[in-house]
Amino acid sequence: GESMDWENVAAEDVIEALREVEWSTPPRSFGEFFSRFAFPRSFSKWKSRLKCNLYYYRTNYFILVILVLGLALITRPLAILGAAFTALSLAFLNDSFAASFNEKFIRTIRLFSPHLAAKMRPPHMPVIRGRSAARKTVYVCGKPRWVFVVTFLTASLVMWFSSCGLLWVLYAFLTSLALIIVHASVRTPNLKARLNTFREEFRAVWRNYSEL
Repeated sequence: GESMDWENVAAEDVIEALREVEWSTPPRSFGEFFSRFAFPRSFSKWKSRLKCNLYYYRTNYFILVILVLGLALITRPLAILGAAFTALSLAFLNDSFAASFNEKFIRTIRLFSPHLAAKMRPPHMPVIRGRSAARKTVYVCGKPRWVFVVTFLTASLVMWFSSCGLLWVLYAFLTSLALIIVHASVRTPNLKARLNTFREEFRAVWRNYSEL
């Protein structure tokens, strides 16, 4: 089939797609993740490969960040809890995770207090021309998503500062990002990542897919 032309995809669109796509898919296999490495032949090929791999191996890279942070903070339990809070706040940035967490949490609360669960429902969204006026506003427990992102990030910063210092955490985080960029740069795009099925998955969550 026709291959996906990642050179036409802007970095902002990849970020937007990562925010909207389902993250429940399992990570790619270890053998696939660590196979077929080659340096890109040009700067444009490198940018194209980077965007393709960041989207295709998104779950693997998320796990890699958590593993590096965990290893760096293994002797500091409070810092590991901080890393978990950071992972949760980053996960909340994804629409499907936030919506799924919201539903499951409210369902659990309803078992104990139906009245409280009803209060946690998001406010009524006005509909204009058949579409929600606040389509991009995601609510968790009746509050805008950013409230939880800021809360968990603040809590993780406090834990890190009190247990091992922010500089050490920053080093660990930058190390994980460097590993991701190196891998995404030298891993040749998987054949599956070039075919129509993968392209259509990306287009389904990409707002400007009709311009591709």
